[in-house]
Amino acid sequence: MDNGNFQLERDAFGRLVWTAATGERFDGVTPVRAFPVSARAEGLSLLHADGHELIWIERLDTLPPAVRSLIEEELAAREFTPEIVCLKSVSTFSTPSTWEVQTDRGDTRFVLKGEEDIRRLEGAGLLITGGQGVHFKVRDMLALDPLSRRLLGRFL
Repeated sequence: MDNGNFQLERDAFGRLVWTAATGERFDGVTPVRAFPVSARAEGLSLLHADGHELIWIERLDTLPPAVRSLIEEELAAREFTPEIVCLKSVSTFSTPSTWEVQTDRGDTRFVLKGEEDIRRLEGAGLLITGGQGVHFKVRDMLALDPLSRRLLGRFL
């Protein structure tokens, strides 16, 4: 489908409204990435409130700037993945354990329930799921400081 052949705007309540080339309007549209970790700018669906796909977008950079901006704002509000920049301490080297970390959003602590909650990403990246379901990203574990690498190494 032609990515430029539709309109996207916010209604009075701040929800996204998608208007097809035919003029048909859909309220409460939600953007969903197909590959939110590995290919953030590729493969995105705009879904109707009932879950049906309205349009498939191959690449965000093919969209008009105003439309792309609305989609990126909506995604930023929904996707919360702080990046771990430093591991300060772990309570124990078995699971569950409490981790104290510094992220790009500030210091926090979370419980790692099990080693299966650490997933390897492309390159030297990691995705760590805390006990409350929050995902933390390590962009490059080899770029972390020596203490952080040593603490992390106990769980890999």
